Amino acid sequence: MAEHNQLGEKGEKLAEVYLKKLGYKIITTNWRERKFEIDIIAFDAEEIVFIEVKTRSTAFFGNPEEAVTIKKQQHLINGADFYIQQKEIDLECRFDVVAIVFNSNQEEIKHIKNAFQPQF
Repeated sequence: MAEHNQLGEKGEKLAEVYLKKLGYKIITTNWRERKFEIDIIAFDAEEIVFIEVKTRSTAFFGNPEEAVTIKKQQHLINGADFYIQQKEIDLECRFDVVAIVFNSNQEEIKHIKNAFQPQF
């Protein structure tokens, strides 16, 4: 497996542990359907939350959350819409980003709740 894929998996596992400690109930991880992919889907109180995890080994070239571009946001929104319709979910939803930077043997976690809104 490529090193960047291993880093991504390590970040997603760390994000899952972090979110569980905050009380999120994880529904699924690495959900894939057709052309859609969502890193983590969870419940937080009365909301369903679609979470994008971005992991970097350094912030030298920018913070990980900056990689969640408008195009990526739209792809996540479309995937969430597909998931909600497929599962017939009638709850408020939101989109979070968990940005992780591994520095030496430490990690920095930045959790951005309600990171973006669907634009209609």
